[in-house]
Amino acid sequence: MKGFIRQDHLFSLCGLNCALCTMKIDNYCPGCGGGAGNQGCAIARCSLKHGGLDYCFKCGEYPCDKYKGIEEYDSFISHRHQLLDMEKVQNIGIELYHKQLFEKADILMYLLKNYNDGRRKTLFCIAVNLLELDDIKAIIQKIESRVLFSMTIKEKAIIAAEQFEDAAMQKGIILKLNKKP
Repeated sequence: MKGFIRQDHLFSLCGLNCALCTMKIDNYCPGCGGGAGNQGCAIARCSLKHGGLDYCFKCGEYPCDKYKGIEEYDSFISHRHQLLDMEKVQNIGIELYHKQLFEKADILMYLLKNYNDGRRKTLFCIAVNLLELDDIKAIIQKIESRVLFSMTIKEKAIIAAEQFEDAAMQKGIILKLNKKP
């Protein structure tokens, strides 16, 4: 979108954690305003109309009608915590949120490098996006205590997936994208 450029390519205007997105990880998406960006994004157009706000929560009209039902369905990244994550940024500040997001992104890269058998990327991205950092660290410790050096990547991936799914289930979180019917 002409004139729409963002400095923050980790956390989007609308509250998505771009740093934890499969499209961003695979270099298919420069993020909103990161060059080509999402040319048809109504929220980016709205930001321009409101003076180029960095984040929607800085707008006096937030949360507006654009956010009604936004967390019901996902795209290639989970939308379930958009509003919660923006609230978190408001409470702790973008610097601390970025620090946590960097840590989550590092963990995600670790999982993809060491426990992805080619079928777990989406699961790990959703899990790292929706679970709290302390919970993720505890899950990693459980995984590492169960994995043996001699195991195949498929065996390691199964253990990792089971640990994340069990922890998520205990929190009432389903680690699947909610697609529109």
